[in-house]
Amino acid sequence: MRRRPKKLVVIVIALAVILLLLAAGVVGLLMLKKNNARADEHAEEHVAAPVVDLSKPPTFVPLEPFTVNLSPAEGERYLQVVLALRTADAKTGENLKGFMPSIRHEINLLLAGKLPSELSTPEDRAALADEIVERTNSMLGAPPSKSGGGNRPAGPIQAVLFDSFIIQ
Repeated sequence: MRRRPKKLVVIVIALAVILLLLAAGVVGLLMLKKNNARADEHAEEHVAAPVVDLSKPPTFVPLEPFTVNLSPAEGERYLQVVLALRTADAKTGENLKGFMPSIRHEINLLLAGKLPSELSTPEDRAALADEIVERTNSMLGAPPSKSGGGNRPAGPIQAVLFDSFIIQ
């Protein structure tokens, strides 16, 4: 009779171990599903970058080089920049040429007011490009764009691209 209770205890322990393993598996599965749901929500937050329409390439309007004295607070330094303005199409690019003296004036004023330390990192230069877009579009009468990372500017100038950027 003693063997039967030992067998019964072994069977009960084995069933308990099996139930614990099943419970751990269910908990692990639920946690995986929860993490996948979070990852899906996070992926939905990141909107895919707009696809470039190769049938309608943008137009780039190159500007003559700018050479300006930077703000003298950090010593005598100057900036030489060669940049291009990106527009949606050739007609817009051609129309900008009539406003070029005003556009160059706005960019010159903006550049001359900068300190060398405000232009030292790639992020600073990207912010400068955005500021040039905002100021020139505003000067052309376009409404200010909504600051939201991926939003396209509302004006004729879509972006500023630096060909050369030298601080001496």
